[in-house]
Amino acid sequence: MTDDELLARADEAAARAYAPYSGFRVGAALLARDGRVVGGVNVENAAYPLGTCAESGALAAAVTAGYRPGDLQAVAITASPCGGCRQRLHEFRVERVVYRRGDGSVVTLTPAELLPDTFAL
Repeated sequence: MTDDELLARADEAAARAYAPYSGFRVGAALLARDGRVVGGVNVENAAYPLGTCAESGALAAAVTAGYRPGDLQAVAITASPCGGCRQRLHEFRVERVVYRRGDGSVVTLTPAELLPDTFAL
């Protein structure tokens, strides 16, 4: 699957996001090494900040499906990932992160480029 196809899957997921407060719908699509794509969306909550990011939702779905760190090769996101999600993507050893900037341009980086001083326990 190409990065453009993966980003299109993230766009499809974003349409299903639950964002009644901000109206800012975010979708994520994780590509596993076995070719399966796992999606996620942001889910807002009136008790801010209890909502979840699209990347977190996709990672939770991937873990539920049996995937572990190293099993996921790429993620496409309809927006730049937050710092917490950057750390999550690093911990799961996702190789590349494709996301759309606010101006519409698409960027592909590694988690280390997105969060250069990550940590491990």
